Amino acid sequence: MQYSRIACATRVAYRFDVTVLLESPTPHTVYGPDARPRRYLMCPPEYFTIAYAINPWMDLGRPIDRTLAWRQWETLRRTYLDLGHTVQVIAPVPGLPDMVFAANGGLVIDGNALSARFAHPERAAEGPAYLAWLRSAGLRSATEAEHVNEGEGDFLLVAGSPGIVLAGAGFRTAPAAHAEVQELFGRPVVSLRLVDPRFYHLDTALAVLDEHTVAYYPEAFSPGSRKVLRRLFPDALLADARDAAVLGLNAVSDGRHVVLAEQATGLTAQLRERGYQPIGVDLSELLKAGGGAKCCTLEIRQ
Repeated sequence: MQYSRIACATRVAYRFDVTVLLESPTPHTVYGPDARPRRYLMCPPEYFTIAYAINPWMDLGRPIDRTLAWRQWETLRRTYLDLGHTVQVIAPVPGLPDMVFAANGGLVIDGNALSARFAHPERAAEGPAYLAWLRSAGLRSATEAEHVNEGEGDFLLVAGSPGIVLAGAGFRTAPAAHAEVQELFGRPVVSLRLVDPRFYHLDTALAVLDEHTVAYYPEAFSPGSRKVLRRLFPDALLADARDAAVLGLNAVSDGRHVVLAEQATGLTAQLRERGYQPIGVDLSELLKAGGGAKCCTLEIRQ
């Protein structure tokens, strides 16, 4: 599989010959005691724009600087490689501006994948595009979803015993999809209700930091869901409104390094106090569509 990388003064571009691209991690990476190398899928922002408004972040009158979006996306990709992770890239599809948000494309656990089935018709074609990639990726299985779900946007694995899946509902993913995930993956699913439309996916309001720890913004959840989170994670990091408003919780952690919005300064300080190594990135152009680091990143768990 081959691709050509064209560097110019304005952006870094890719020409894709196939739908799968694999780049190995930077050599000689030293992992921390709690870090684990990961395999990620990303999609370049080749067609990224605000073509419709399906969440409160999107404003049709607010233009996208695609050159800047490319540069920010490439910085994120390079950050993962520098941390020793593997990054694969799916070819973007014309007419699917939100395909850059790869986390929404599916859920992969133990080498088994469930495709996304999007709530809004504007994104419906992303489901088959990601399913085709998953079926070509050497996984044990890739199942087409029956119920509406938006992948890792609303399903987050906490890998420690007993390996629960936190599942969001309220704006996008249907509650019936929670049962579908439990049946397919054989892991307990904990349903959490989102109540603030700014935090329309679970991954905008909660980040899994390691096998036992999460960070979240309490006000994004219903009272009952807050009680569940307090019971499950009494030592969780709690984000404030300021950090939540820049999607600081839309973060990616390898167990030690946490890649998050550089504007989330309070959360960054909390992470450092807990012994994590926060790495701030600027994804301000992608934030215009309601996305951050996690939105751009689907973890492929073998």
